[in-house]
Amino acid sequence: MRDVPISEFKTKCFNLVGQAYRTRRLLRITRSGVPVAVLVPLGHRLRPKFLLGDMVGTAKIVGDIVSPVVALKKLDADRD
Repeated sequence: MRDVPISEFKTKCFNLVGQAYRTRRLLRITRSGVPVAVLVPLGHRLRPKFLLGDMVGTAKIVGDIVSPVVALKKLDADRD
C-alpha cells in the first residue's frame, strides 16, 4: 500500500487512479500524515470472462496426477 498526501492526490488524481487499477495495489490518502481514505481498485471483477483459459495459472499441480489415489478392488461380479 502506498501513501499519498491529499494535496498530491488532488493534482494527480487521474494518473493515480489509473496506476492503482493497473498495479492492483491499494492507495492510502493522507492528510498531515494521518490516513483519511483508501483507494481500492476494482480489479478482476470487471474483467471479461472467457469460456476457455479463464483460470490459467490459478492452480498448482503437486505430486503424481497419473496414478490412482486408492488401490482398485475387483467387484463381486468380476470374481465369478
